[in-house]
Amino acid sequence: MAHDLLDRLRERLEELNRSERKVANVILEDPTVATSLSIASLAQAASVSEPTVNRFCRNFGAKGYPDFKIKLAQSLAGGTPYVTRAVEPGDTATQYTHKIFGATIAALDEAQREIDMGAVERMVDYLTQAKQIHIFGLGASGAVAQDAQHKFFRFNLPVMAYIDVLMQRMVAAACHTGDVVVIISYTGRTRELVDIARLARDAGAVVLGITAPNSPLSSECTATLEVATPEDTDHYMPMTSRVIQLTLIDALATGVTLRRGEDFLPHLKKIKDSLRDTRFPVEKPGK
Repeated sequence: MAHDLLDRLRERLEELNRSERKVANVILEDPTVATSLSIASLAQAASVSEPTVNRFCRNFGAKGYPDFKIKLAQSLAGGTPYVTRAVEPGDTATQYTHKIFGATIAALDEAQREIDMGAVERMVDYLTQAKQIHIFGLGASGAVAQDAQHKFFRFNLPVMAYIDVLMQRMVAAACHTGDVVVIISYTGRTRELVDIARLARDAGAVVLGITAPNSPLSSECTATLEVATPEDTDHYMPMTSRVIQLTLIDALATGVTLRRGEDFLPHLKKIKDSLRDTRFPVEKPGK
């Protein structure tokens, strides 16, 4: 189990051969830093070979070093409620900063390996064909919905993010065939969003979900990007889940942009050029 990996490392330390014990000692000395090390860096710090590190990881039930790092990051869980699982009450700024970065990197790595690329393609297809796009999210996912609007408006079609439940219900009820509704929810268990997904589909819209696997919301969506992360948002502040949602939005926006082809690039350039006069010029060194 990921949550007791550090305990098992300590318990089995004397059972390990000399080389593997060196690896374990480096990890136990600062587990948070270890989550950010490459296999080459860890091998160098322990004065062993990279195959030894891989053998050590498999000895603890991991498929390889990347999988071991994810389990190690998850084993730093069980911290302060209502903050984040990675943090303990007495952590210093260095410790909790390293933990947050380590947990986020590990969660992104795991999510990347779980993503159904066929689902990405299907959602890009729907977004490319949309007449207009409505993006719904609540709480932390509401901020992600607003970020999605910032990305998707560049598609040269009507795009709006809604973070108010009543507005979401009215917009969903007023949808037509050709509209695409994107609903972002980490848990997929928010009653209002599940009802809104059903309303939008009944009105003729395509409903795309970025949510948890096998959730009530996913069952109401036309297509979903389903990602499970080891974050209990019932008891902790959303952190890694939000970063994963933002990254998925970036992937979808990139997919639609590429699907539009080179003829779409002048439109994107025009938007970028519109910001030029709002910024102070970059000063050259020596001036």
